[in-house]
Amino acid sequence: MRIGIEAQRIFREKKHGMDMVALELIRALQRLDTENQYFILVNDGPDEACLAPAANFEIIRHKALYPIWEQVWLPRVARELKLDMLHCTSNTAPLSIPIPLLVTIHDLIYLERHPLVARGYNLYQRFGNLYRRWVVKRLLARAHRIFTVSHYEAQHFKKYPQMAPERLAVVYNGVGPHFKPVDDQQALQRARRNYGLPENFVLFLGNTDPKKNTRRTVQAFGQFCRAHGRHYKLVVGDFAPELIRRYLDEAGLQAYFDQFVFTGYVPNGDMPLLHNLADLYLYTSLRESFGIPILEAMACGTPVITSDRASMPEVAGDAAYLVDPTSTEEMVDTMARVLLNDDTASLVEAGLKRAKNFTWEAAAQDTLDHYKTLFGPKQ
Repeated sequence: MRIGIEAQRIFREKKHGMDMVALELIRALQRLDTENQYFILVNDGPDEACLAPAANFEIIRHKALYPIWEQVWLPRVARELKLDMLHCTSNTAPLSIPIPLLVTIHDLIYLERHPLVARGYNLYQRFGNLYRRWVVKRLLARAHRIFTVSHYEAQHFKKYPQMAPERLAVVYNGVGPHFKPVDDQQALQRARRNYGLPENFVLFLGNTDPKKNTRRTVQAFGQFCRAHGRHYKLVVGDFAPELIRRYLDEAGLQAYFDQFVFTGYVPNGDMPLLHNLADLYLYTSLRESFGIPILEAMACGTPVITSDRASMPEVAGDAAYLVDPTSTEEMVDTMARVLLNDDTASLVEAGLKRAKNFTWEAAAQDTLDHYKTLFGPKQ
């Protein structure tokens, strides 16, 4: 088969969740499949070294604005390459394309509330959600197969009558093999210096999307410091300090601003080092379709506190502490339990075991099985 995979954003410098999912899936398919011919379709960017071509994997670059790249260029190149199928990996896809189409739709949150009235989004996020809303409603009826990433998220597709159940499949995400316990003390200390990491810290890498629950999480950590002292700091990654200060001010916690560490953007390759150095990882989102960072932290031997809703319990199993993400009091109490009172050895061991159940090789094999079932040679 001649298989096209849309991986538009993988060459951008600051990669985010869906970018890494596409990249890791393609890398795993390279290790797994030497028979089919793949064409990886990428919007040109600075980080072309993140994916190497292979004998049966050709990388094709084109620079254009996102909607034009997807709705105009992608169908054209699919025809020129005479693809047997196209797999789009990041929620959206061309609406007019003459070949079988598979789409990975990570979540449907933008269909649940109109982006123009949803609170907490900036202009760029609102435009992106409007575009997804326009495209995905149509894809639910047109795509030959839709992948989503958890059974929790699959339930949301049942609300839409145009989504035939037999065209929906759950393919779990995986954990990159570089997420593991690190014994290299020089590498760990180099990361500590490069990112200005304190000796004792909690790690939280949310963003400004309202579902990440950043305001409550920041305020909960301020409350933890007020109740239990300043022994720990919260490493918050690529946030504007002014935003964190505002969240603290709103709760009368401005005195604890110096308990926050701003590392800037952390490349995925360095994330295992931060997890290994952290005393605790917070993933207190209000809604996630999967939650790869939960497993990445577990794979490094870091205790995890995550939310008791959406997909998080499905992913975490019994290997993390689950909290109500709307309750700062519960977050504070659970942080105190882990950091001040609890022996975390059993939780760490459960996390290491849990993470092994989610591999990119398994995700690639599931995906390849669907390719073959839908479009492979008929027996």
